[in-house]
Amino acid sequence: MNPALSQLRDIHLPARISWWPPALGWWLLAAAILLIALALYGLHRHRRRNHWRRFALSELSRLRELHETQQSAPCALVSELSILLRRVAVSRFPRAEVAALNGDAWLAFLDHSLGEGAAFQSHAGRLLTTVPYRPDAAIDPGSLRALLALGERWLKKLPRGKK
Repeated sequence: MNPALSQLRDIHLPARISWWPPALGWWLLAAAILLIALALYGLHRHRRRNHWRRFALSELSRLRELHETQQSAPCALVSELSILLRRVAVSRFPRAEVAALNGDAWLAFLDHSLGEGAAFQSHAGRLLTTVPYRPDAAIDPGSLRALLALGERWLKKLPRGKK
């Protein structure tokens, strides 16, 4: 055997790499995953919280489309809009406050929750309380469009919180 080979020592492997603490890249990946999860959760909550508004606005656009294509009588349109507004009000406000309202008290409630003065107690908003009791009455198309726009504004301005 060669004398130089006898002077060599065995190869010593380095110590095993510990799994903890992880490298900086793993920390960044964990932070990115956490941020994405929080953003998705926030988006989900936001969409769930405003689900009623999207549904009500889609119903309102369906009513508007029926009116524009002349498939619905104006009296039926006003009645369906009144039902839609009442359903939304009962779901967004305490039932005891809203369920028994009718006539001028109902219009005053709509105006108060809209916060724009007497928009519903004006001519277009008055259709909600007068048309169901006189179904044969001729309704001005301009007033009907104004009522639909007023209903849409009310739906968009309602607070998104719970009851």
